[in-house]
Amino acid sequence: QVQLVESGGGLVQAGGSLRLSCAASGRTFSSNVMGWFRQAPGKEREFVAAINFSDGSTTTADSIKGRFTISSDNAKNTVYLQMNSLKPEDTAVYYCAARRLGGALMTKEYGYTYWGQGTQVTVSS
Repeated sequence: QVQLVESGGGLVQAGGSLRLSCAASGRTFSSNVMGWFRQAPGKEREFVAAINFSDGSTTTADSIKGRFTISSDNAKNTVYLQMNSLKPEDTAVYYCAARRLGGALMTKEYGYTYWGQGTQVTVSS
C-alpha cells in the first residue's frame, strides 16, 4: 500500500509564501509522476502542478504560473510545492497525488491512483 502524507499548510497573509511537502511511502511505491491538486470551498478539485521524478520535467496550471514551483527530492520520495505571492483565491485544501504507472504529466484526477489526505491553505486579504 502507498501512503502520501502532506504537510506545510497553514494561514498566511496575501503576498506571503508557504511550502507544502508530500512524502510517499510504501513497499510498492515506484511512481514516476506526482502532482498537486487543490479544492476550494464549493468548487471542483483542480490541477495545480506535476513533476516527473525521472527526468525532472514539470507542468503547472496557468493560474499559478510564475508564483508556484514544484520540485522533488527523489531520494526521499518527496515532492514540494513552493507557493509565493499567495492570493486569497489560492485558499483551498491542497492534495498530493501519485500515478501508479506511466511517466506522462497528467493534469486530470483520473490519471492519479494514490492521494493524500489534504492540507489546508488559507490566505487572508
